[in-house]
Amino acid sequence: MNGYDYDIGIVGGGLAGLTAAIQLRKKGYTVSLWEKNKYPFHRVCGEYISKESWDYLQRCGIDLPALQLPEINKLEVSSPGGSVLKAKLDLGGFGISRYWLDYLLYEEAKKLGVAVFDGCKVEQLFHRHDSFEILAGNQSFKVKLALGSFGKRSNIDVKWQRKFVVQKPNTLNNYIGVKYHIKADLPDDTIALHNFKGGYCGVSKVEADQYCLCYLTTASNLQAAGSIKEMEERILFRNFYLRKIFEQSAFVFSDPVTISQISFNRKELVYNNIPLVGDACGMITPLCGNGMSMAMHSGKIFTDLANDFLQHRISFDGMLGRYERMWNNQFSARLRVGRMVQANFGKEWQTNLFVNTLKRLPGLTNRIIKATHGQPF
Repeated sequence: MNGYDYDIGIVGGGLAGLTAAIQLRKKGYTVSLWEKNKYPFHRVCGEYISKESWDYLQRCGIDLPALQLPEINKLEVSSPGGSVLKAKLDLGGFGISRYWLDYLLYEEAKKLGVAVFDGCKVEQLFHRHDSFEILAGNQSFKVKLALGSFGKRSNIDVKWQRKFVVQKPNTLNNYIGVKYHIKADLPDDTIALHNFKGGYCGVSKVEADQYCLCYLTTASNLQAAGSIKEMEERILFRNFYLRKIFEQSAFVFSDPVTISQISFNRKELVYNNIPLVGDACGMITPLCGNGMSMAMHSGKIFTDLANDFLQHRISFDGMLGRYERMWNNQFSARLRVGRMVQANFGKEWQTNLFVNTLKRLPGLTNRIIKATHGQPF
């Protein structure tokens, strides 16, 4: 291979990395993908996917109709004060656990011939003149093109000393995420967002008659309470609807899946000449509509441009420049609306006012929903 181990190396095996690997392999390139965990495994994630990515996932080899997944077309939002907003999701979505979806994509990638190194942590990623070097497991791999798809915060981010890593803790960069799977008597077709002081909790159905319950809150809430259980009882239970769900549900996990030090500060789309996709870039808050679809869409944008570069139709710098422009054209407005909504959630009086205002203005509610959901890609 003219001194290269692979045409493309992808660091991070979430939705953006896996789908990009599949699409690039389908174009005939040799592709390697590194994931620090062993498939299958759970991730902290809301596990509701908007229909904008339905066709793309099918092109990636996932027979979604055959999976008989719950269809979700209603939104319910509760405020800490007990007010409830209900709205229709015109585009709608579906529920599936990351445990299952990531594993299906992993199996498809392997079947196509992607070299998947799961359970292998990448220690460093370099751009060296006309190639990239990936250091993992005491080995070095040389690739023509590399892609960073390593999630919200990784050891590579720390070694690169990216801005969001070195910034002092503030209201945008010190969140924690907590996820459970539960069995409950809840609607199949509704995604609910229940707000509480310093955070909000999403609940929606996935496969196997289970529901994903995933919440985001500030690290200060956890520090003040001392434990996740204490925080839930002291803070989350002040929302009547959340208390009812916690008390009347059967919890499938013995312990929740958690993640800390989540940052929603702005991140670079390209760092050290390495393009980044998904949560590795872009500050995707859950209230931008659907971060999973955005992650996959960003991977598709990269895939098309990478193909142009490897076929010598555009230069390397041209590829990076186009990626940034296309990413911003596709997502910047969506992120602005998501940040606006995020600013009104988590503070009790603001959330109460925001939900009550939207209840009286259904047209505004519909515009916000539309602005935070993309078109099929």
